Amino acid sequence: MNLLRSFQAYIEENHLFNPKDRLLLAVSGGIDSVVLCELCWQGGYEFVIAHADFGLRGEESERDKEFVEGLAKKYAAPFLVKSFDTKGYAALHKVSVQVAARELRYGWFREIIAGKGDSPLIEGRTPKYIVTAHHRDDNIETSLMNFFKGTGIAGLRGMLPEQDGIVRPLLFAGKEQLLGFANDHHLNWVEDSSNATDKYARNYIRHQLVPLLQAIYPGVENNLAANLPRFREIETLYHQAIDQHKKKLLEYKGQEVHIPVLKLKKTEPLATILYEIVKEYGFSPQQITEITSLLDSETGKYVQSATHRIIRNRNWLIIAPLAAGESSHLLIEGAGNWQFAMGNLQLSIHAVADCQLPTANRQLHIAHLDAGMINFPLLLRPWKQGDYFYPLGMKKKKKLSRFLIDQKLSKTEKEKVWVLEMDKKILWVLGMRIDDRFRITGSTTTVLKMELKPS
Repeated sequence: MNLLRSFQAYIEENHLFNPKDRLLLAVSGGIDSVVLCELCWQGGYEFVIAHADFGLRGEESERDKEFVEGLAKKYAAPFLVKSFDTKGYAALHKVSVQVAARELRYGWFREIIAGKGDSPLIEGRTPKYIVTAHHRDDNIETSLMNFFKGTGIAGLRGMLPEQDGIVRPLLFAGKEQLLGFANDHHLNWVEDSSNATDKYARNYIRHQLVPLLQAIYPGVENNLAANLPRFREIETLYHQAIDQHKKKLLEYKGQEVHIPVLKLKKTEPLATILYEIVKEYGFSPQQITEITSLLDSETGKYVQSATHRIIRNRNWLIIAPLAAGESSHLLIEGAGNWQFAMGNLQLSIHAVADCQLPTANRQLHIAHLDAGMINFPLLLRPWKQGDYFYPLGMKKKKKLSRFLIDQKLSKTEKEKVWVLEMDKKILWVLGMRIDDRFRITGSTTTVLKMELKPS
């Protein structure tokens, strides 16, 4: 089989992109992405090469970066590279290194597609699509991983040819086909040593589980690959049925969703349909039993997710958002304008001589800190129980909950309080008080000005 013709046919069949579109190729330097580059070049597609350096493998990471840069020169393609503090991001966001790497690289890719980030470095048109080298075997592994994790029908069908702005034109091809193509065309690539270890779930499935299954069912890979499009069709039918139930049950009133209890009780299968309704509001499968119990509870009972409450109110269940932005966290990476749930936060850095410092009649929506003591990134988030800080003018720490009581704030006013923190130290209770530890002193040379513009 001619891989190039199959590649082009798959792109056309799935309406992935047009011959005149400019593409952003995510290239690691491994065999899969090298073959992707060659196929795009042979197919006459115009592309930009982007390489994410996660800084996890020392000299090997540097080798990969140099190799991909050479690949870009071979194809006369623009080359973009970005280095990330992957471990730092993982620690800050409390995710695994693998999740951190995925979020970082796709966040960067989307910035490029949106014309931000590194886009000004590209000559000519901004790329239109993010293109990755995921292939059939990757998709089989993804489906198996999702099956064992219990992600439902959407997980069983694996990755889609196009999903969330990411295009995968190699999902039709197995690893052996890519290897054969690379050898036939004398392509060079680099090996990621981490692919050889079984400490990652995907690698364990690839090296251990799939070979065991092949020993029992010799055609298991072809069988699993054939299942994926079937699961995609099942998912389509599933969502069509769910949408019909939603139309019958849901009444939208502003930001709230109202569901009649008696009608919901008669719905079958109740647990599945209820989960499909509430999952987009942050509720987990484990909460479905608790939510179902609301159908027989008295008025006022509720179940809560990170962002919403489901409240029993007479003959209705009401899905209502918590106080605006209660679950939001925003990473502030430097000076500039930062939009968040309660408005806009503008940060700017000035020399002391150029900055109009606060007076006794200071404006509460503007605050100033010693910029020399500030290290980005900062975290903007709603306050929570257990927070404490050193209010300006005080040398002892104070619980923020106590501070808000002293300010005589109502319950709803407290729900709108946000804080700006650095390394788990609160810098500013927005619109109220800065932390004394970061105040401007006689030795201050630069000032961080913070201006809050409520929505």
